[in-house]
Amino acid sequence: MRPSDAQVWGAALGFAADALFGDPRRGHPVAAFGRAAGAAERLMWRDNRAVGALYTALCAGGATALGGVLAAAAGRVGNGRGGEGSKSSEDSGYAEGAGDTAPRPRGAAPVVVTALATWTVLGGSGLARAARAVGSALEAGDLELARELLPALCGRDPQTLDEAAVARAVVESVAENTSDAVVGALVWGALAGVPGLTGFRAVNTLDAMVGHRSSRHRRFGWAAARLDDVAGRPGARLTAALAALAGPDPRGAVRAWRADAHRHPSPNAGPVEASFAGALGLRLGGTLSYGGRTEHRPVLNSPGRAVRAGDIDRAVRLSRRVGLLALASTAFAGAMARRVHERYERHHRYERGAR
Repeated sequence: MRPSDAQVWGAALGFAADALFGDPRRGHPVAAFGRAAGAAERLMWRDNRAVGALYTALCAGGATALGGVLAAAAGRVGNGRGGEGSKSSEDSGYAEGAGDTAPRPRGAAPVVVTALATWTVLGGSGLARAARAVGSALEAGDLELARELLPALCGRDPQTLDEAAVARAVVESVAENTSDAVVGALVWGALAGVPGLTGFRAVNTLDAMVGHRSSRHRRFGWAAARLDDVAGRPGARLTAALAALAGPDPRGAVRAWRADAHRHPSPNAGPVEASFAGALGLRLGGTLSYGGRTEHRPVLNSPGRAVRAGDIDRAVRLSRRVGLLALASTAFAGAMARRVHERYERHHRYERGAR
């Protein structure tokens, strides 16, 4: 089995596991990383960008390296119990011709490790469950319960929000987290395998922990926030494009994306939230409050109507469709990249032989 095949099958199985079982109930690796990163912050914190950059490099680099170790171990197992196997090219995992110049991991180990890593870093089911819980509370007329449940989705001050503002906060969170918790992870998994999965989730977690503009983290968290902007860029653009493709109003999504995305303070949340707003015919953005600090954000898709409780389920269904399309598109892109690489290798070997 080729490494890219293991990535495709592993991503599909991990995506299915998230859809069927949600997040691991006990010993979640992301929670463990968060605890370790929190301990490191308490030890390293200085009101200094350079120290914050070192902190970010150590935490994100460590998670990426761990992913690399796991992938390498799975590859060794797949190639024959740590390399102990037959001396034949077939048994050692090598195949002649067809442009193959590297060992092919065999067996289930690479697929299993990729599936477990994918399941760990994806959060689509948890996102849908939390959003629908708030939506159900709003539809039952229980605003207080909805406010209690909102912090599971975003960090806004819930007590200042009325029903419409709570519903808008949920839809905006569903849009943004579709990129952060689903599409971005699939993109980096396709690009860099298990290290890409673990590294992306580490960067995203660090941004949530220290990347906000509080007095404590304005300087220390600067590097984490900027790295998250860079890592999240490809996933955010793909999410916005797929929301336009899968939503009920593709033209409205593209129009809102082009007109309003650049006005959002986040370079990645802007395209995603604008595309969701246009696709669903909703008006997002406006005034919000974080940690006692009020922000007046630009309105996204101003021709749309105000968000209602029933729109939360519409946003969740769109998020689910976007996730499925992202899984298919990243698998297709990986297959195409493999073909291009194999053609290049065949041509390169031919050129060397011709000399």
